[in-house]
Amino acid sequence: QVQLVESGGGLVQAGGSLRLSCAASGRTWSSYAMGWFRQAPGKEREFVATVNWSGIRTYYADSVKGRFTISRDNAKNMVYLQMNSLKPEDTAVYYCAAVSKYGSTSKDEYRYWGQGTQVTVSS
Repeated sequence: QVQLVESGGGLVQAGGSLRLSCAASGRTWSSYAMGWFRQAPGKEREFVATVNWSGIRTYYADSVKGRFTISRDNAKNMVYLQMNSLKPEDTAVYYCAAVSKYGSTSKDEYRYWGQGTQVTVSS
């Protein structure tokens, strides 16, 4: 079992930055690849970014590439999403999730999920 708890969401103006955190627990969590997804009202949950178990490999959705950075610190049981140059269209609930195989962008392949944290970007 892996438990995930997100934090760090909030209200920010367009062009600003936020750092989301995901606290992970469970004996095997560090062996999982981790991902961030987001879901805006009335829309499907969409892939944002993923990182492999060691933190060396990362992959991003085109919509956030160059603005967001995913990272992890296995010693601290944490996963992060640094979000810069935020836009109103980034407004969504952001979820942290764990998957057994790195490279997946499909929410259906992610096994464990956090409860989400709200990010609101004002124009």
